[in-house]
Amino acid sequence: MAKDGKANGLSESMRICLDEVRAHDHDRFLTLLFAPAEKRPALIALYAYNLEIARVAETVTEPMMGHIRLQWWRETLEALPKGETRGHAAAVALYEADAFPLDELSKLADARERDLSEDVFEDIGALEAYAEATSSAVMSLAAQALDKVKAEEANEAIRHAGIAYALTGLLRALPLHASQGRLMLPADILLARNVDPHDVLAGNANEELRGAIADVAGHARAHLASARAGRYDGAILPALLPASLCDRYLDLITAPDFDPFRMPVEVPAFRRQLRLMGRGIRKSI
Repeated sequence: MAKDGKANGLSESMRICLDEVRAHDHDRFLTLLFAPAEKRPALIALYAYNLEIARVAETVTEPMMGHIRLQWWRETLEALPKGETRGHAAAVALYEADAFPLDELSKLADARERDLSEDVFEDIGALEAYAEATSSAVMSLAAQALDKVKAEEANEAIRHAGIAYALTGLLRALPLHASQGRLMLPADILLARNVDPHDVLAGNANEELRGAIADVAGHARAHLASARAGRYDGAILPALLPASLCDRYLDLITAPDFDPFRMPVEVPAFRRQLRLMGRGIRKSI
């Protein structure tokens, strides 16, 4: 039973969180409609919290401020059992939902420390490990909120689905990261494709960069295929559904003459809704 929640409808904090997820994490917002009504508050709280820590690096002017913000969240999580939420809507929502191990939520904040580093990922394996610690971990917590037993049985499918979604998202966010002086493509692929990091940070697209993007997209497709081949129950499908949107994004990203700095990778909401509805009916990613 959620703490201090409304008997009918969402509490004020949940509504605030829902609006934030709708505005800034629309893919996950759309998947909420496929979850049982009684499970949605927990997912809203989780996605709102994830949104807060995921955009820390984008909202601070220097890394130290980001580290302080993430530490603020760790301390806030530690105080939640006492009902201390520091007045933040996402913290209040997490307290009301009372659905997640706080140490697992804290690990998500730990993983986001990597966003504040200027170091390039050494290789694709390091990038995939980061994707697992962030995206896969969120999917795992969402699946546990839906059905803990089924989530544990689907651990591998969840892991692959999360990595696929994260890699796709990083490719979509390449121009944003470049504008912030951040390069999220792995060094081994950049080297193999002879990509000059300065060109990427300057917003210059070329065949070498398109090749590197295609390589990362290939890894995303491979993880997506592994997720689809894995075992997962329909009860936890809403947690995995964001990954079902990867195909169209990856098609756009790998199109001939794609320019990440001038061609936004967007899919109309109604097309994403249709995709999710189709997958929901089929009970598959």
